[in-house]
Amino acid sequence: MSIAQFFRILWARRWIILATTLSCFVAAVLVARSFPPRYQASSRVMLNMFKPDPVTGEAISSGFSRAYVKTQGELIRDYRISGRVVDDLGWMADPALQAAYARRDPSDTRDFRRWLAQRVSDNTSTGLVDASNILEIQFVSNSPEQSARIADTVRQAYVDQALSFKRDDAANNADWFRKQASRIRAELTAAEARKTAFERSNGIVLAENDTDTDSTRLNALASSSPAPAAAQIAAAQATVSPQLEQANAAIANAEKVLGPNNPELLAMKRQRQAILSTVASAQRSAPAVAAAGPSITNLYSAQQAKVLAQRGKVAEAQQLSADVRVLRDQYAKTSARAAELQQQGQSDETGLELLGSAVVPTSAEFPKWPLVIFGSLGLGFALGLLASLVVELLGRRVRSSEDLGFRDVPLLGVMGKAKSGARGGRGGNFLARLLPFRRTATEGGY
Repeated sequence: MSIAQFFRILWARRWIILATTLSCFVAAVLVARSFPPRYQASSRVMLNMFKPDPVTGEAISSGFSRAYVKTQGELIRDYRISGRVVDDLGWMADPALQAAYARRDPSDTRDFRRWLAQRVSDNTSTGLVDASNILEIQFVSNSPEQSARIADTVRQAYVDQALSFKRDDAANNADWFRKQASRIRAELTAAEARKTAFERSNGIVLAENDTDTDSTRLNALASSSPAPAAAQIAAAQATVSPQLEQANAAIANAEKVLGPNNPELLAMKRQRQAILSTVASAQRSAPAVAAAGPSITNLYSAQQAKVLAQRGKVAEAQQLSADVRVLRDQYAKTSARAAELQQQGQSDETGLELLGSAVVPTSAEFPKWPLVIFGSLGLGFALGLLASLVVELLGRRVRSSEDLGFRDVPLLGVMGKAKSGARGGRGGNFLARLLPFRRTATEGGY
Protein backbone atom coordinates (compact mmCIF):
# COMPACT_ATOMS: atom_id res chain seq x y z
CA MET A 1 0.00 0.00 0.00
CA SER A 2 1.44 3.34 -1.06
CA ILE A 3 1.07 6.62 0.79
CA ALA A 4 -1.43 7.85 -1.77
CA GLN A 5 -3.62 4.77 -1.28
CA PHE A 6 -3.39 5.22 2.50
CA PHE A 7 -4.59 8.83 2.33
CA ARG A 8 -7.39 7.88 -0.10
CA ILE A 9 -8.62 5.34 2.45
CA LEU A 10 -8.46 7.91 5.25
CA TRP A 11 -10.34 10.46 3.19
CA ALA A 12 -12.98 7.92 2.30
CA ARG A 13 -13.38 6.94 5.97
CA ARG A 14 -13.03 10.47 7.33
CA TRP A 15 -16.39 10.35 9.07
CA ILE A 16 -15.31 7.33 11.12
CA ILE A 17 -12.13 9.14 12.22
CA LEU A 18 -14.04 12.31 13.05
CA ALA A 19 -16.72 10.45 14.99
CA THR A 20 -14.16 8.46 16.97
CA THR A 21 -12.10 11.55 17.82
CA LEU A 22 -15.15 13.51 18.96
CA SER A 23 -16.42 10.55 20.98
CA CYS A 24 -13.13 10.18 22.84
CA PHE A 25 -12.96 13.91 23.48
CA VAL A 26 -16.51 14.10 24.84
CA ALA A 27 -16.05 10.97 26.96
CA ALA A 28 -12.79 12.28 28.45
CA VAL A 29 -14.33 15.64 29.28
CA LEU A 30 -17.38 14.02 30.88
CA VAL A 31 -15.26 11.63 32.95
CA ALA A 32 -12.93 14.42 34.07
CA ARG A 33 -15.88 16.62 35.09
CA SER A 34 -17.54 13.76 36.96
CA PHE A 35 -14.65 13.55 39.44
CA PRO A 36 -14.04 16.33 41.93
CA PRO A 37 -10.83 18.32 41.46
CA ARG A 38 -7.88 17.22 43.56
CA TYR A 39 -5.21 19.57 44.91
CA GLN A 40 -1.70 18.58 45.95
CA ALA A 41 0.26 20.48 48.61
CA SER A 42 3.90 19.87 49.54
CA SER A 43 5.58 20.28 52.91
CA ARG A 44 9.37 20.02 53.07
CA VAL A 45 11.82 18.84 55.69
CA MET A 46 15.60 18.74 55.40
CA LEU A 47 17.34 15.50 56.35
CA ASN A 48 20.62 16.35 58.06
CA MET A 49 22.00 12.91 57.25
CA PHE A 50 25.57 14.18 56.88
CA LYS A 51 25.47 16.29 60.03
CA PRO A 52 26.97 14.48 63.07
CA ASP A 53 24.78 13.94 66.09
CA PRO A 54 25.68 16.50 68.81
CA VAL A 55 25.71 13.81 71.51
CA THR A 56 27.10 10.69 69.84
CA GLY A 57 28.96 12.28 66.93
CA GLU A 58 27.48 9.69 64.53
CA ALA A 59 26.33 10.54 61.00
CA ILE A 60 24.73 8.60 58.15
CA SER A 61 27.14 7.93 55.31
CA SER A 62 26.23 8.81 51.74
CA GLY A 63 26.20 5.13 50.74
CA PHE A 64 23.10 4.50 52.85
CA SER A 65 21.29 7.72 51.96
CA ARG A 66 18.99 6.08 49.38
CA ALA A 67 17.94 3.31 51.76
CA TYR A 68 17.52 5.90 54.52
CA VAL A 69 15.20 8.06 52.37
CA LYS A 70 13.18 4.99 51.34
CA THR A 71 12.82 4.00 54.98
CA GLN A 72 11.66 7.48 55.95
CA GLY A 73 9.07 7.43 53.17
CA GLU A 74 7.62 4.15 54.40
CA LEU A 75 7.69 5.46 57.96
CA ILE A 76 5.67 8.53 56.96
CA ARG A 77 2.93 6.27 55.55
CA ASP A 78 3.00 4.01 58.59
CA TYR A 79 -0.03 3.67 60.86
CA ARG A 80 1.78 5.24 63.79
CA ILE A 81 2.17 8.54 61.96
CA SER A 82 -1.12 8.47 60.04
CA GLY A 83 -2.96 7.60 63.26
CA ARG A 84 -1.27 10.54 65.00
CA VAL A 85 -2.40 12.77 62.10
CA VAL A 86 -5.99 11.58 62.56
CA ASP A 87 -5.84 12.48 66.25
CA ASP A 88 -4.28 15.89 65.57
CA LEU A 89 -6.91 16.75 62.94
CA GLY A 90 -9.78 15.64 65.18
CA TRP A 91 -11.35 13.43 62.51
CA MET A 92 -12.62 10.94 65.08
CA ALA A 93 -15.36 13.41 66.07
CA ASP A 94 -16.33 14.44 62.50
CA PRO A 95 -19.98 13.42 61.80
CA ALA A 96 -19.46 13.34 58.01
CA LEU A 97 -16.57 10.92 58.35
CA GLN A 98 -18.53 8.83 60.82
CA ALA A 99 -21.37 8.59 58.30
CA ALA A 100 -18.93 7.62 55.53
CA TYR A 101 -17.47 4.96 57.80
CA ALA A 102 -20.96 3.59 58.46
CA ARG A 103 -21.53 3.26 54.68
CA ARG A 104 -18.33 1.28 54.11
CA ASP A 105 -18.20 -2.21 52.65
CA PRO A 106 -19.45 -4.77 55.20
CA SER A 107 -16.35 -6.86 54.54
CA ASP A 108 -14.14 -4.04 55.88
CA THR A 109 -13.45 -4.95 59.52
CA ARG A 110 -11.06 -2.10 60.32
CA ASP A 111 -11.84 0.15 63.25
CA PHE A 112 -12.69 3.81 62.69
CA ARG A 113 -9.25 5.19 63.53
CA ARG A 114 -7.40 2.74 61.28
CA TRP A 115 -9.92 3.39 58.48
CA LEU A 116 -9.21 7.13 58.68
CA ALA A 117 -5.46 6.52 58.94
CA GLN A 118 -5.57 4.48 55.74
CA ARG A 119 -7.14 7.43 53.92
CA VAL A 120 -4.26 9.60 55.06
CA SER A 121 -1.68 7.03 53.94
CA ASP A 122 -3.32 6.52 50.53
CA ASN A 123 -3.20 10.24 49.75
CA THR A 124 0.33 10.81 51.06
CA SER A 125 3.46 10.49 48.94
CA THR A 126 7.09 11.35 49.53
CA GLY A 127 10.09 12.11 47.38
CA LEU A 128 13.56 13.55 47.57
CA VAL A 129 14.14 16.83 45.76
CA ASP A 130 16.72 16.33 43.01
CA ALA A 131 20.38 16.87 44.00
CA SER A 132 19.51 17.70 47.61
CA ASN A 133 18.72 16.10 50.96
CA ILE A 134 15.30 17.78 51.19
CA LEU A 135 12.41 15.36 51.69
CA GLU A 136 9.10 16.52 50.20
CA ILE A 137 5.88 15.28 51.81
CA GLN A 138 2.90 15.60 49.44
CA PHE A 139 -0.78 15.25 50.26
CA VAL A 140 -3.69 15.23 47.80
CA SER A 141 -7.16 16.44 48.83
CA ASN A 142 -10.34 17.85 47.30
CA SER A 143 -9.74 21.18 49.04
CA PRO A 144 -6.55 23.25 48.52
CA GLU A 145 -6.61 24.58 52.10
CA GLN A 146 -7.15 21.13 53.54
CA SER A 147 -4.33 19.62 51.48
CA ALA A 148 -1.85 22.23 52.77
CA ARG A 149 -3.00 21.82 56.37
CA ILE A 150 -2.82 18.02 56.29
CA ALA A 151 0.61 18.10 54.62
CA ASP A 152 1.97 20.21 57.49
CA THR A 153 0.24 17.95 60.01
CA VAL A 154 1.82 14.85 58.47
CA ARG A 155 5.24 16.50 58.56
CA GLN A 156 4.89 17.50 62.22
CA ALA A 157 3.66 14.03 63.16
CA TYR A 158 6.66 12.55 61.34
CA VAL A 159 9.10 14.78 63.25
CA ASP A 160 7.41 14.00 66.59
CA GLN A 161 7.44 10.27 65.91
CA ALA A 162 11.11 10.35 64.83
CA LEU A 163 11.98 12.09 68.10
CA SER A 164 9.92 9.55 70.04
CA PHE A 165 11.69 6.66 68.29
CA LYS A 166 15.08 8.16 69.07
CA ARG A 167 14.27 8.76 72.73
CA ASP A 168 12.75 5.31 73.23
CA ASP A 169 15.72 3.63 71.60
CA ALA A 170 18.17 5.65 73.70
CA ALA A 171 16.19 4.92 76.88
CA ASN A 172 16.14 1.18 76.19
CA ASN A 173 19.86 1.11 75.49
CA ALA A 174 20.61 3.21 78.57
CA ASP A 175 18.57 0.84 80.73
CA TRP A 176 20.51 -2.14 79.36
CA PHE A 177 23.85 -0.48 80.02
CA ARG A 178 22.76 0.42 83.55
CA LYS A 179 21.94 -3.21 84.22
CA GLN A 180 25.33 -4.24 82.85
CA ALA A 181 27.03 -1.63 85.03
CA SER A 182 25.23 -2.97 88.11
CA ARG A 183 26.34 -6.51 87.31
CA ILE A 184 29.95 -5.43 86.72
CA ARG A 185 29.91 -3.44 89.92
CA ALA A 186 28.86 -6.52 91.89
CA GLU A 187 31.66 -8.52 90.26
CA LEU A 188 34.12 -5.71 91.02
CA THR A 189 33.13 -5.66 94.69
CA ALA A 190 33.60 -9.43 94.93
CA ALA A 191 37.00 -9.24 93.18
CA GLU A 192 38.20 -6.48 95.51
CA ALA A 193 37.07 -8.53 98.51
CA ARG A 194 39.02 -11.58 97.27
CA LYS A 195 42.13 -9.44 96.69
CA THR A 196 41.94 -7.87 100.15
CA ALA A 197 41.39 -11.23 101.88
CA PHE A 198 44.35 -12.78 100.06
CA GLU A 199 46.65 -9.88 100.92
CA ARG A 200 45.57 -9.98 104.58
CA SER A 201 46.03 -13.73 104.93
CA ASN A 202 49.49 -13.73 103.29
CA GLY A 203 50.80 -10.43 104.60
CA ILE A 204 51.22 -8.93 101.12
CA VAL A 205 50.42 -5.31 100.32
CA LEU A 206 50.51 -4.15 96.70
CA ALA A 207 51.10 -0.56 95.68
CA GLU A 208 49.31 1.26 92.83
CA ASN A 209 51.67 -0.25 90.25
CA ASP A 210 51.00 -3.80 91.55
CA THR A 211 54.41 -3.92 93.31
CA ASP A 212 54.57 -5.38 96.84
CA THR A 213 56.28 -3.49 99.68
CA ASP A 214 59.07 -6.06 100.07
CA SER A 215 60.08 -5.65 96.41
CA THR A 216 59.96 -1.89 96.81
CA ARG A 217 62.23 -2.10 99.85
CA LEU A 218 64.63 -4.38 97.97
CA ASN A 219 64.86 -1.86 95.13
CA ALA A 220 65.55 0.92 97.61
CA LEU A 221 68.43 -1.07 99.24
CA ALA A 222 69.85 -1.85 95.80
CA SER A 223 69.90 1.82 94.85
CA SER A 224 71.44 2.92 98.19
CA SER A 225 74.21 0.28 98.44
CA PRO A 226 77.64 2.02 98.45
CA ALA A 227 80.18 1.52 95.74
CA PRO A 228 83.76 0.42 96.60
CA ALA A 229 86.04 3.15 98.01
CA ALA A 230 88.55 2.90 95.19
CA ALA A 231 85.73 3.27 92.69
CA GLN A 232 84.43 6.38 94.48
CA ILE A 233 87.93 7.94 94.60
CA ALA A 234 88.52 7.15 90.92
CA ALA A 235 85.15 8.63 90.02
CA ALA A 236 85.90 11.80 91.98
CA GLN A 237 89.30 12.17 90.37
CA ALA A 238 87.87 11.55 86.90
CA THR A 239 85.38 14.32 87.54
CA VAL A 240 87.73 17.02 88.94
CA SER A 241 90.87 16.22 86.94
CA PRO A 242 89.80 18.18 83.80
CA GLN A 243 88.66 21.07 85.97
CA LEU A 244 92.00 21.11 87.85
CA GLU A 245 93.98 21.12 84.60
CA GLN A 246 91.93 24.00 83.23
CA ALA A 247 92.43 25.98 86.44
CA ASN A 248 96.23 25.46 86.39
CA ALA A 249 96.46 26.52 82.76
CA ALA A 250 94.41 29.65 83.39
CA ILE A 251 96.57 30.61 86.41
CA ALA A 252 99.79 30.11 84.42
CA ASN A 253 98.58 32.39 81.66
CA ALA A 254 97.36 35.01 84.13
CA GLU A 255 100.69 35.14 86.03
CA LYS A 256 102.43 36.20 82.83
CA VAL A 257 100.39 39.35 82.46
CA LEU A 258 98.98 40.03 85.96
CA GLY A 259 100.62 40.90 89.23
CA PRO A 260 100.66 38.54 92.22
CA ASN A 261 98.03 40.58 94.07
CA ASN A 262 95.63 40.98 91.14
CA PRO A 263 92.02 40.14 92.18
CA GLU A 264 91.38 37.96 89.14
CA LEU A 265 94.53 35.91 89.74
CA LEU A 266 93.62 35.51 93.41
CA ALA A 267 90.09 34.29 92.43
CA MET A 268 91.57 31.70 90.10
CA LYS A 269 93.81 30.39 92.85
CA ARG A 270 90.86 30.11 95.24
CA GLN A 271 88.91 28.11 92.65
CA ARG A 272 91.84 25.71 92.23
CA GLN A 273 92.04 25.27 96.01
CA ALA A 274 88.32 24.37 96.11
CA ILE A 275 88.84 21.65 93.53
CA LEU A 276 91.74 20.21 95.53
CA SER A 277 89.57 20.24 98.66
CA THR A 278 86.91 18.17 96.88
CA VAL A 279 89.41 15.48 95.99
CA ALA A 280 90.77 15.40 99.53
CA SER A 281 87.25 15.09 100.99
CA ALA A 282 86.52 12.09 98.77
CA GLN A 283 89.71 10.41 99.87
CA ARG A 284 88.92 10.97 103.57
CA SER A 285 85.34 9.57 103.29
CA ALA A 286 86.35 6.41 101.50
CA PRO A 287 87.33 4.41 104.62
CA ALA A 288 84.02 5.26 106.36
CA VAL A 289 82.04 4.14 103.37
CA ALA A 290 84.01 0.93 103.20
CA ALA A 291 83.25 0.26 106.87
CA ALA A 292 79.49 0.80 106.39
CA GLY A 293 79.28 -1.34 103.24
CA PRO A 294 78.98 -4.79 104.72
CA SER A 295 75.90 -3.95 106.90
CA ILE A 296 73.89 -2.64 103.88
CA THR A 297 74.96 -5.65 101.87
CA ASN A 298 73.66 -7.98 104.56
CA LEU A 299 70.31 -6.17 104.64
CA TYR A 300 70.04 -6.41 100.85
CA SER A 301 70.74 -10.15 100.89
CA ALA A 302 68.14 -10.80 103.61
CA GLN A 303 65.51 -8.75 101.80
CA GLN A 304 66.24 -10.52 98.53
CA ALA A 305 65.73 -13.92 100.16
CA LYS A 306 62.39 -12.76 101.55
CA VAL A 307 61.20 -11.53 98.15
CA LEU A 308 62.17 -14.79 96.47
CA ALA A 309 60.32 -16.79 99.12
CA GLN A 310 57.03 -14.86 98.47
CA ARG A 311 57.27 -14.67 94.70
CA GLY A 312 54.41 -17.15 94.05
CA LYS A 313 52.06 -15.41 96.45
CA VAL A 314 52.93 -12.01 95.02
CA ALA A 315 52.18 -13.24 91.48
CA GLU A 316 48.76 -14.51 92.61
CA ALA A 317 48.06 -11.21 94.32
CA GLN A 318 49.02 -9.36 91.15
CA GLN A 319 46.61 -11.53 89.13
CA LEU A 320 43.80 -10.66 91.54
CA SER A 321 44.75 -7.01 91.22
CA ALA A 322 44.69 -7.26 87.41
CA ASP A 323 41.15 -8.72 87.57
CA VAL A 324 40.09 -5.83 89.74
CA ARG A 325 41.64 -3.33 87.35
CA VAL A 326 39.88 -4.86 84.31
CA LEU A 327 36.50 -4.87 86.05
CA ARG A 328 37.02 -1.31 87.21
CA ASP A 329 37.75 -0.21 83.64
CA GLN A 330 34.66 -2.04 82.33
CA TYR A 331 32.49 -0.47 84.98
CA ALA A 332 33.77 3.02 84.13
CA LYS A 333 33.13 2.58 80.39
CA THR A 334 29.70 1.01 80.88
CA SER A 335 28.61 3.74 83.28
CA ALA A 336 29.86 6.42 80.88
CA ARG A 337 27.91 4.85 77.99
CA ALA A 338 24.74 4.66 80.10
CA ALA A 339 25.10 8.34 81.01
CA GLU A 340 25.69 9.23 77.35
CA LEU A 341 22.56 7.38 76.22
CA GLN A 342 20.54 8.96 78.99
CA GLN A 343 21.67 12.37 77.78
CA GLN A 344 20.83 11.38 74.21
CA GLY A 345 17.34 10.34 75.32
CA GLN A 346 16.78 13.86 76.69
CA SER A 347 17.98 15.58 73.51
CA ASP A 348 15.55 17.27 71.11
CA GLU A 349 17.82 16.77 68.11
CA THR A 350 16.20 14.57 65.44
CA GLY A 351 18.35 15.30 62.40
CA LEU A 352 15.29 16.86 60.74
CA GLU A 353 14.83 20.55 60.00
CA LEU A 354 11.48 22.06 59.00
CA LEU A 355 11.58 24.31 55.92
CA GLY A 356 8.42 26.35 56.27
CA SER A 357 4.73 25.64 55.95
CA ALA A 358 3.05 24.16 52.90
CA VAL A 359 1.74 26.61 50.29
CA VAL A 360 -1.95 26.41 49.38
CA PRO A 361 -2.08 25.16 45.77
CA THR A 362 -3.74 27.47 43.25
CA SER A 363 -4.31 24.90 40.50
CA ALA A 364 -5.73 21.40 40.66
CA GLU A 365 -3.49 18.40 40.33
CA PHE A 366 -6.41 16.54 38.72
CA PRO A 367 -7.89 16.97 36.20
CA LYS A 368 -5.20 18.59 34.06
CA TRP A 369 -7.31 19.98 31.25
CA PRO A 370 -4.55 20.43 28.66
CA LEU A 371 -3.64 16.78 29.10
CA VAL A 372 -7.31 15.72 28.99
CA ILE A 373 -8.08 17.72 25.84
CA PHE A 374 -5.02 16.98 23.75
CA GLY A 375 -4.68 13.46 25.07
CA SER A 376 -8.28 12.58 24.24
CA LEU A 377 -8.01 14.13 20.77
CA GLY A 378 -4.81 12.23 20.06
CA LEU A 379 -6.22 8.97 21.37
CA GLY A 380 -9.47 9.44 19.43
CA PHE A 381 -7.61 10.18 16.23
CA ALA A 382 -5.43 7.09 16.66
CA LEU A 383 -8.48 4.92 17.33
CA GLY A 384 -10.20 6.45 14.30
CA LEU A 385 -7.26 5.56 12.06
CA LEU A 386 -7.28 2.02 13.39
CA ALA A 387 -11.04 1.69 12.92
CA SER A 388 -10.82 3.06 9.37
CA LEU A 389 -8.16 0.55 8.38
CA VAL A 390 -10.13 -2.32 9.92
CA VAL A 391 -13.33 -1.32 8.08
CA GLU A 392 -11.41 -0.93 4.84
CA LEU A 393 -9.83 -4.36 5.15
CA LEU A 394 -13.21 -5.95 5.87
CA GLY A 395 -14.84 -4.28 2.82
CA ARG A 396 -12.08 -3.45 0.37
CA ARG A 397 -12.97 -1.15 -2.55
CA VAL A 398 -11.20 -0.01 -5.72
CA ARG A 399 -10.46 3.70 -5.31
CA SER A 400 -7.75 4.18 -7.95
CA SER A 401 -5.87 2.36 -10.71
CA GLU A 402 -3.20 1.50 -8.15
CA ASP A 403 -5.67 -0.80 -6.40
CA LEU A 404 -5.77 -2.96 -9.61
CA GLY A 405 -2.02 -3.40 -9.90
CA PHE A 406 -1.84 -7.19 -9.71
CA ARG A 407 1.31 -9.06 -10.69
CA ASP A 408 1.39 -10.36 -14.31
CA VAL A 409 -2.07 -8.84 -15.03
CA PRO A 410 -1.94 -5.78 -17.33
CA LEU A 411 -4.21 -2.76 -16.84
CA LEU A 412 -6.21 -2.18 -20.02
CA GLY A 413 -7.68 1.24 -19.29
CA VAL A 414 -9.13 3.74 -16.86
CA MET A 415 -12.61 5.22 -17.15
CA GLY A 416 -13.50 8.32 -15.21
CA LYS A 417 -16.10 11.05 -15.09
CA ALA A 418 -16.07 13.65 -17.84
CA LYS A 419 -14.92 17.13 -16.91
CA SER A 420 -17.54 19.78 -17.58
CA GLY A 421 -16.63 22.34 -20.25
CA ALA A 422 -13.87 20.20 -21.75
CA ARG A 423 -13.11 20.85 -25.42
CA GLY A 424 -14.63 18.39 -27.87
CA GLY A 425 -17.68 17.57 -25.78
CA ARG A 426 -18.48 14.02 -24.95
CA GLY A 427 -16.82 12.70 -28.08
CA GLY A 428 -13.53 14.31 -27.14
CA ASN A 429 -13.73 12.88 -23.64
CA PHE A 430 -14.52 9.46 -25.06
CA LEU A 431 -11.50 9.57 -27.34
CA ALA A 432 -9.30 10.73 -24.45
CA ARG A 433 -10.44 7.76 -22.46
CA LEU A 434 -10.10 5.40 -25.39
CA LEU A 435 -6.51 6.25 -26.23
CA PRO A 436 -5.02 4.85 -23.02
CA PHE A 437 -7.11 1.75 -23.51
CA ARG A 438 -5.82 1.24 -27.04
CA ARG A 439 -2.20 1.95 -26.01
CA THR A 440 -2.39 -0.45 -23.05
CA ALA A 441 -3.98 -3.13 -25.23
CA THR A 442 -1.28 -2.74 -27.89
CA GLU A 443 1.43 -2.98 -25.28
CA GLY A 444 -0.26 -6.06 -23.85
CA GLY A 445 -0.29 -7.79 -27.25
CA TYR A 446 -4.05 -7.74 -27.86
